[in-house]
Amino acid sequence: MPLPLPGRPRLGQASLLALLLLLLVGPARPISFQLPGKARKCLREEIHRDTLVTGEYEIGAPPGSSTGPSANLTGRAAEALCSLPSLSLLQITDSAGHILYAKEDATKGKFAFTTEDYDMFEACFESKLPVGTGRMPDQLVILDMKHGVEAKNYEEIAKVEKLKPLEVELRRLEDLSESIVNDFAYMKKREEEMRDTNESTNTRVLYFSIFSMCCLIGLATWQVFYLRRFFKAKKLIE
Repeated sequence: MPLPLPGRPRLGQASLLALLLLLLVGPARPISFQLPGKARKCLREEIHRDTLVTGEYEIGAPPGSSTGPSANLTGRAAEALCSLPSLSLLQITDSAGHILYAKEDATKGKFAFTTEDYDMFEACFESKLPVGTGRMPDQLVILDMKHGVEAKNYEEIAKVEKLKPLEVELRRLEDLSESIVNDFAYMKKREEEMRDTNESTNTRVLYFSIFSMCCLIGLATWQVFYLRRFFKAKKLIE
């Protein structure tokens, strides 16, 4: 019977750790909201650099919706109104305004991109009103956006590398642990930058305070000598 290698957890311990960590993290749930006609709604999220981002979206009329002009129509008129193009625009940009993904007349689809730097990314949905249709009914937008470990397709990885289910879970746990370590490293770097900024600000404030005190002392000394010469000129003092 082969013995486990030193320095590595046993198979049962590794599987238990993977199961517990995956249960704690849990899958991300999609976001859904109502998009009125002629409206624009945006979602923002900060994402680290060199991170894979994937997403799925679907735009359509909410089930059982009774709002909008189709509420007072029946038969073919309501069907014709509901069959009009949604003219919804999906656009994903970074803080600099660079367009990472854009889709006109978006109804359903997927997108994927890799971030180049740590930044704030914005996904905007905009509903445009067709000419001559009046007020559009509200649309239901469903967005499932994932990044990092969540964005990886481990089923495809398992097929390509021919991994067993336990090995797939261990791979997922390894990637998740690496992501957590990277997050802590980034937080440490940010803390160092903030500490350096704080120390630099304190040093500047100290120098400015010393300069202000020197200016005040110099001004007070000048006022004393000036008043003394003035009073001597007026022969008020000797």
